[in-house]
Amino acid sequence: MLNIVYISCRSTIRQSFLRTHFIGVILDKTGYFVVPRTLTGFPFCSRVGYKKDYQPGFFNIGLMLEKFKGCLLGAAIGDALGMPNESGAPNLNKMKYGYRRPYKGHPNDGLNAGQYTDDTQMMLLVGTLLADGKFNEERYMTALRELYTRGKLRFPDGSVSTACEHPVKENVPQKGVKSTTSGCLPIAVPFALAFPDMNEGCERAVRACNVTHSHPAAHAAVSTVVTLLYHALHESPDPVGKAMHKAQAEDEVLGGKIRNALLLEKEGMETETALLKIGNDVSVFQTLPMAFFLISRYPHPPGLLTVAANTGGNTDTIASICGAYLGASKGIGALPEDLLEGLEDCQRIELLGQRLHNLCSRKMEKM
Repeated sequence: MLNIVYISCRSTIRQSFLRTHFIGVILDKTGYFVVPRTLTGFPFCSRVGYKKDYQPGFFNIGLMLEKFKGCLLGAAIGDALGMPNESGAPNLNKMKYGYRRPYKGHPNDGLNAGQYTDDTQMMLLVGTLLADGKFNEERYMTALRELYTRGKLRFPDGSVSTACEHPVKENVPQKGVKSTTSGCLPIAVPFALAFPDMNEGCERAVRACNVTHSHPAAHAAVSTVVTLLYHALHESPDPVGKAMHKAQAEDEVLGGKIRNALLLEKEGMETETALLKIGNDVSVFQTLPMAFFLISRYPHPPGLLTVAANTGGNTDTIASICGAYLGASKGIGALPEDLLEGLEDCQRIELLGQRLHNLCSRKMEKM
């Protein structure tokens, strides 16, 4: 038996945070959380009373940490799986599980099996700046431009390339291209993790997106991905539906296309046929709806990752979004072990998940 304490926790944001960190946490009628005494050192926990003879047995302190790690690693795995098929034709009839090298002459020809593309590079860049407490739009653009200038950015999105080539003007904020390409979507992942307030996460992600993409639809797409991952992390009912509603509120066209994709899935349309109707190009109007269709269609992790990585076109970003959602909703334990072992920079990415979890906890302490 362990003593337990009551924690005063009337903030709805803190309540959500506690529930997702500690399975079995109870909110009693007085508005206090009941947690094991050993957890009272956790940020923002204030001891106000004791009760004895409480038998825990259903607490999982590391659940949220596993989800943070899983979200980043899932995104990178999906990206690496889709890497050799990027810009190619769909390959749903001859799918092969696991990492592969791209064919000779492919834009990613220089990469090996298990290596990721610019999607994960940008996700890690933003995530590291956030974890270091150094993120702002200027530093992000400077670091991104440096990667591009050195030729280290792997087959970058056209709009990202254009933004990086813009001349730098002193005291003039960097503004991106008025483009609807999906090159901005990967940076949504660390913002979904770093901010315990979803609205703040969306707002900050949009500001970062504007560095490379100034089109309202791109901003809506980034907010939609933050919303999807946030609700998956916090185990909200129907995170896909909540994200669809966010898209509908932010951009009518994008929201409509996501809704249509989900209707096709609900009607049971074959994936190959749905792919023809939804599309797989680099625009957010096709990449994001296709990811939503696949997330809703394939609940089994290897199946979701494999199909997403073989959709062709912008398949690396589609698979990256699917992988991020998978990791956010189920945690690192749901990701295939062989894919984790073969992933480039796996330990580095896992460590970043730990650091972003720490950052989120510190932000909660100040709320």
